[in-house]
Order: sequence, then structure tokens, then C-alpha cells
Amino acid sequence: MSFLEILYFIIPQAIFYAAPLILVAMGGVFSEKSGVVNIGLEGLMVMGAFAGILFNLMFADTFGGLTPWLSLIAGMLAALLLSVLHAVASVSFRANQVVSGVAINILAPALSIYLVKRIFDKGQTDFITTSFPRKDVPFLSDIPFIGPLFFSSIYATSVLAIAIAIISWFVIYKTPFGLRLRAVGEHPMAADTMGINVTRMRYIAVLLSGAFAGIGGAIYAQTITGDFGHATINGQGFMALAAVIFGKWHPLGAMGAAIFFGLAQSLSIVGNAIPGVDQIPNVFMLILPYVLTILALAGVIGRANAPKANGEPYIKGQR
Repeated sequence: MSFLEILYFIIPQAIFYAAPLILVAMGGVFSEKSGVVNIGLEGLMVMGAFAGILFNLMFADTFGGLTPWLSLIAGMLAALLLSVLHAVASVSFRANQVVSGVAINILAPALSIYLVKRIFDKGQTDFITTSFPRKDVPFLSDIPFIGPLFFSSIYATSVLAIAIAIISWFVIYKTPFGLRLRAVGEHPMAADTMGINVTRMRYIAVLLSGAFAGIGGAIYAQTITGDFGHATINGQGFMALAAVIFGKWHPLGAMGAAIFFGLAQSLSIVGNAIPGVDQIPNVFMLILPYVLTILALAGVIGRANAPKANGEPYIKGQR
């Protein structure tokens, strides 16, 4: 296998595995830009994966090819509802945001596995039969070198994830809503004096993080695992959170970091098909994504500047 063939093989796989991480990372960016730390991305992703698979299995015969897309909406709504708990605890009750996020991470797997056992009478769901097809992007797939690398035989969900990352950048940095969001995360008291409703902005941001995490979880379960069990989401939400920090709380930076982690995850799964990489013991490839996550954070944590009010509850009138 030549170097060019390796690129044609590994780059599409990296984007494929990165798509769910990109969406979850966008949710983390919105939440933390408003000043609310969301450690609960993992749990929200779990809930999205569970709801997406459950909807797919229940309605595949009813909606046919539309089922995977409607399952994304189901996953989005389930995780959005769960994120309300984090918003109420963190914003309204001014609870410790890390503790609230950890509670979400404990609640979501426990609740979803309990429901799986009640519905399917076993520890995991059945496998879905309807998923997203791979397609070539018209015209772009014919471009020499770039076409086969980025636009041939790709999932529509990969295009969706990249498009949402670009739209998120535009919304956060080029719209009045984004300006208010950043103001709330940097200096909520100043934003409040300018007439910005800090509580409402933070609620919107946390709910957006839940929606994006739910979509990411539903994509991951439908495209990568095909079912839902206790190990379907196994650290991907924390990788997305690391991508937010590694990308310095910028949507495009977070997308790049998510693709980097997606590359590591794809190598752990398809590395045995690449000459040279197939000689590395499988156990090292399996831990590679997590090791790279730690190394990336260790290298950037001292130089990355989070929003100044990140993690700090806002009490109106308090200086």
C-alpha cells in the first residue's frame, strides 16, 4: 500500500469518526462561551445515542430511509431535556457546575441501561437495519487528489458536522446573538448592565449543548456501533470536551481538534489494515485516543484562555 493509498484510506475514516465528536464539541463551545462548564457532555451523548437507536428500531418500517435522520431529532430532544437539569442546577440554583455535570454523567448511563433492560430484556438493544448511506459529493468528488480524499464515499453526517461547525463559528463571531453570548461568558455583570438577560443566554447555551451532544450521540450509535449498550459511548464525550479546550474554545479550533482525535480513534480500529501500523500491539492502538487526549491537554492547558467567567455562577447585583 503506497503512501497515497494510505491517505485515501485513513483521512475519510478520520472524518467519519470525528463527525460525532465535532457536534458534541460545538455543544461544549456554546455552553462554555456563555460561562457554564459542561462536564456532562458524555452523559448527554449517551442519552442521544440511546434515544436515537430506540427510535430507529421502533420506526424503521414506518419511515424507511428517513428513519436515521428522524432518529437524530429523537436523540437531540432526549439530550436537550436532560440538559435542562444541568441548566436549572447551574444557572438558576447556582450549583457547582462540575458536580452537576458529573451527576448527568452518572444518571444518563444508569437510566438508559435500565430502560434497555426493561424494553429488550437484555443488556443491549438489537442492531439497527437502517443507517446512513455513503455517497460521493457531486462534482467535488471528481477533483484530483482532494476529491477521493474528502468527498468520495462519505456519510452525509460528516458533511453535516463540518457545516454545523462553520455555522457555529459564524453565529458566535458574526451575529448579535454571538456577541451577547461571548459578553455573558466574559463579563456577565457588564452584559447585564447593557440589558442582556444573562440567565436566558446561559439557558439557551446549555440547551444548545444538550441538543448538539444528543445529535452527536445518535450519529455515533447509528454509524459506528449500530446498537446501544453500556459501552456504546465510552469516553467520546470527554474527548469532545478535550477538543473544546484543545481548540481554545473556538468552533473551528474545536473542529480541528475533534478531527485529530477522530484520526486517533480510527487508527485504533482500522490500523491493522495499514502496513507498519499493523505491527503495533492492538492494546496500544486501543488506548491511543485517550493518551493523545491527555497529551494534547497537557500541552495546551497552560496557554489556553477560557472565557473569564467560565464556571462562575452569576448573582445579579454582586460585584
